Amino acid sequence: MDIKTIGCHVLAMIEFPDTSLANEEGLLAVGGDLNTETLLAAYANGIFPWYAEDQPILWWSPDPRMVLFPGEFHCSRRLARRMRQAIYSVSIDACFDNVIKACAEIPRKGEAGTWILPEMVDAYTQMFTEGHAHSIEVWQGDELIGGLYGVLHQGVFFAESMFSHKTDGSKVALAALCEWALTDGWKLIDCQFHTAHLESLGAREISRDQLLAVIVS
Repeated sequence: MDIKTIGCHVLAMIEFPDTSLANEEGLLAVGGDLNTETLLAAYANGIFPWYAEDQPILWWSPDPRMVLFPGEFHCSRRLARRMRQAIYSVSIDACFDNVIKACAEIPRKGEAGTWILPEMVDAYTQMFTEGHAHSIEVWQGDELIGGLYGVLHQGVFFAESMFSHKTDGSKVALAALCEWALTDGWKLIDCQFHTAHLESLGAREISRDQLLAVIVS
């Protein structure tokens, strides 16, 4: 997230630049706020915030974009067996606060800290209160062992983060999310950036223009 060498577009109010102006890494704009109206305007245009503690708010729209079409979720035999054994149980929107905090606190390979800063937690908790953000919780007994959260807007679920404290915890959460998506007819799940882990679960890259076409369809 190096912003020193690019011509950043400074965000005023909630008027985002055209996404075609993003740089090669996907960085589009700098500044603004994390109010619900700003975040919804961002997601409606395929844009999301991601920044570190010592940075201003950075807004991203990468091309290509990693997405998961719910019907393409890859459930391995091991994961299917674990789900049949009912070792874990799943809930929806039962404890959003705990999920987002767990996502913020879990150590991640190659990252010294977290991008889910206190103001991000506050902003998405407000989004949850207003019915825009949602969480999936995975339990082993009374213990929260996995989950994810994101924003549902215009039939697209913009996944923000997930965590797992035990084997396959986040995979079970994603499987539950895809089941919910298929039941309610969501268009797709946005996963933002490519990772080998997401690819192994059925996610694939599409162009930014394809994503925007889906959002407005």
